[in-house]
Amino acid sequence: MRRTPVLTAVLGLAAGLLAGTPPALAAQPVEKAAPSASIAADTYTWKNARIDGGGFVPGIVFNRSEKNLAYARTDIGGAYRWQESSKSWTPLLDSVGWDRWGHTGVVSLASDAVAPSKVYAAVGTYTNSWDPGNGAVLRSSDRGATWQKADLPFKLGGNMPGRGMGERLAVDPRRNSVLYLGAPSGKGLWRSTDSGATWSQVTNFPNVGNYVQDPTDTSGYASDNQGIAWVTFDESTGTGTNATGTIYVGVADKDNAVYRSTDAGATWSRLAGQPTGYLAHKGVLDAANGYLYLAYSDKGGPYDGGKGQLWRYATATGTWTNISPVAEADTYYGFSGLTVDRQKPGTVMATAYSSWWPDTQIFRSTDSGGTWTKAWDYTSYPNRSNRYTMDVSSSPWLSWGANPSPPEQAPKLGWMTEALEIDPFNSARMMYGTGATVYGTENLGQWDSGGQFTIKPMVQGLEETAVNDLAAPPSGGAQLLSALGDIGGFRHTDLTKVPSMMFTSPNFTTTTSLDFAESSPGTVVRAGNLDSGPHVAFSTDNGANWFAGTDPSGVSGGGTVASASDGSRFVWSPEGAGVHYATGFGTSWSASTGIPAGAIVESDRVDPKTFYGFKSGRFYVSSDGGVSFTASSATGLPSGDSVRFKALPGTKGDVWLAGGASDGAYGLWHSTDGGAAFTKLPGVEQADTIGFGKAAAGASYQTLYTSAKIGGVRGIFRSTDKGTTWTRINDDAHQWGWTGAAITGDPRVYGRVYVSTNGRGVVYGDSSDADGGGGGGGTDPTPTGACAVTYKITNQWSGGFQADVQLSNTGSSPWHGWALGWSFPNGQTVAQAWNTEHTQSGAAVTMKNLGWNANVAAGSSVSFGFTGSWSGTNGKPTAFKLGDQSCTVN
Repeated sequence: MRRTPVLTAVLGLAAGLLAGTPPALAAQPVEKAAPSASIAADTYTWKNARIDGGGFVPGIVFNRSEKNLAYARTDIGGAYRWQESSKSWTPLLDSVGWDRWGHTGVVSLASDAVAPSKVYAAVGTYTNSWDPGNGAVLRSSDRGATWQKADLPFKLGGNMPGRGMGERLAVDPRRNSVLYLGAPSGKGLWRSTDSGATWSQVTNFPNVGNYVQDPTDTSGYASDNQGIAWVTFDESTGTGTNATGTIYVGVADKDNAVYRSTDAGATWSRLAGQPTGYLAHKGVLDAANGYLYLAYSDKGGPYDGGKGQLWRYATATGTWTNISPVAEADTYYGFSGLTVDRQKPGTVMATAYSSWWPDTQIFRSTDSGGTWTKAWDYTSYPNRSNRYTMDVSSSPWLSWGANPSPPEQAPKLGWMTEALEIDPFNSARMMYGTGATVYGTENLGQWDSGGQFTIKPMVQGLEETAVNDLAAPPSGGAQLLSALGDIGGFRHTDLTKVPSMMFTSPNFTTTTSLDFAESSPGTVVRAGNLDSGPHVAFSTDNGANWFAGTDPSGVSGGGTVASASDGSRFVWSPEGAGVHYATGFGTSWSASTGIPAGAIVESDRVDPKTFYGFKSGRFYVSSDGGVSFTASSATGLPSGDSVRFKALPGTKGDVWLAGGASDGAYGLWHSTDGGAAFTKLPGVEQADTIGFGKAAAGASYQTLYTSAKIGGVRGIFRSTDKGTTWTRINDDAHQWGWTGAAITGDPRVYGRVYVSTNGRGVVYGDSSDADGGGGGGGTDPTPTGACAVTYKITNQWSGGFQADVQLSNTGSSPWHGWALGWSFPNGQTVAQAWNTEHTQSGAAVTMKNLGWNANVAAGSSVSFGFTGSWSGTNGKPTAFKLGDQSCTVN
């Protein structure tokens, strides 16, 4: 559960790393410079190593006019659409790129009831300096498959305090070209009248909010004005396509929380007689009965809140009624989750979102708040009687491996339960978000009939962990070991299945680093954060079971940790204490000399006595098992600490180092002498991670993987020739925001790579080239038979464009190689191509197969794409030839 603001490694990066000209999303690509290194292309299939959930889901939105259409938003991991056929979620914002990583934080979602294919997302992660970019409103007309973007002149805070309030973004249910957005930071209320394409401030709205969580916070995180919290339309006050007349707006102001317009936003006034002293987290309207329900808390959430109330406002008479299910004096939590049953007017439910102990509470009324029942009650304290049963067999780690004493139970009903929705078409289905998952039931009717309804995770496909480190052992049952924020980490023996439990004994709240002994992979070590307890743990069975080590004096956080290649000793650089070493399993640590506190540490993968360190531009080497370190004479390395480095398995002293910042040294370096000297790789403009995987067929060196900028293009890259040439293996649809924490190849499966994300979990990719023997190019093809070409300019911007080409074999014989030629009519120049090898001479262009896509069966097609430059006119080629064969142009 995300109990504190999670940036994972983002906070550790130099500000320059995250700076730069913000590019657009995939639908509006930025101009790309010509490659300065040889870049090929490959086709990859991308999936998540299944964990299912793992983070806070602050919002769930059902469409009000189409059955089974629902969306979920996360605070740092993008947005998702519900797939009823598979009972799973589909990610919608994987196209968010590195330079706009903040747009993976979703502060609000809105689904259009008039045109259900339209959906909107207000994006931006932090309103303070942690996120260098402004927010935006994304709009889609195909349910989030593709997006267009409207940039805003202010920041939005998907991971800021108050993020569970809302929804801040709303579509007029009558005139769906009109949208409203509530802004934080004193920026007020904003409106679009052209379906989200442009936005302007509603200057006559009288209150920009004034509530801040902590005015003394100098970082700007807790001291930001939480602003406008929600917008709710009264659909009963409009006719036809006329704009809805009555609109309610919630403001983060304890004395003036609710405002109303009765003239479609022309004028606004504070709602008379409203309660004061609380923040209105939600405002949900039951138009059938004419009631506006409001959930109040004394804090902004999502995990604070000590007192709360529920109120009902009669829209026809202006009467306010306190409908709180318990007396204010008996609350130790705030209310936030709030929903009504659209099939059964008068049924309303709410959550005690901030009740951590002994559990959250869910309240239900079938008489408009006149009387209430609870999801659980005490029989005789501390014993409980539950109206529900929990079935977490699909995500068994949700029990945290706990066996608490009553009244606590494992798994919990939840915490941070700010999202709560009854399906508007199905009274039996309810979903709610927690700090760790999405729970739901499909037999909610049992609540009222005296039976027990079943709560299960409804989270498959929604992956929201923040990844700090990854390791893929060469042998043993573990395919992958992960170090995660908030829920510690997992041992995956099958990437397609949810592991039974996170790392336990101890349960780190966040694991910061892990390593295994290269020649004895049964030995694994991890370091992490824990409020009270040890910060290092060991396993002797490949990460299946763990035991705690002891801490040196002063340790306050996990830092980085490294295992000797044979598992005989360990070097640890924890927070709060200097670098230490231990023989055996960390029962006694001794301070290392010659290396500064806070250094990043790694081990040589061959020599058990050799360890390496890096701090502030200097590389350090120990040849005595971490007892002492000596500073290398290597120069030209990044001056800051935004660095990741690893030693190559199987070769002593072979070290690769990635990192830097845009205002200094930045790239990828290689040492073959144990760090005595490093050579910077040409053509790699920026690199942030480095990892190794199984060598390609016929290659003598392991495959390299990096999250980098090469040839002017940001992406995930692979090299099978020691960095001489690089293949971009992701594409613009698969970028996942910030991927700078960790990367590793698989030592057992060629082409497989594991990529860290900051909120989209562990992503792994498999190559279509099974062994890497395909390479690129091939012999000159001489295909025969008919062909057809579809040439499509998919995006165009000032001076640049992107095009996709489909080449179809419309003949009766297969091709075993192909080369497609054309001439540009207006002097266009190809900059970068993927899924093809390209050459250009003047206007003449040839696109040739790679090894893996040479064969094209009769009736099949092959696709490739490229970016290019243009000036004046960007006309399409009118003729294409496959060898001497002219192709039909579609």
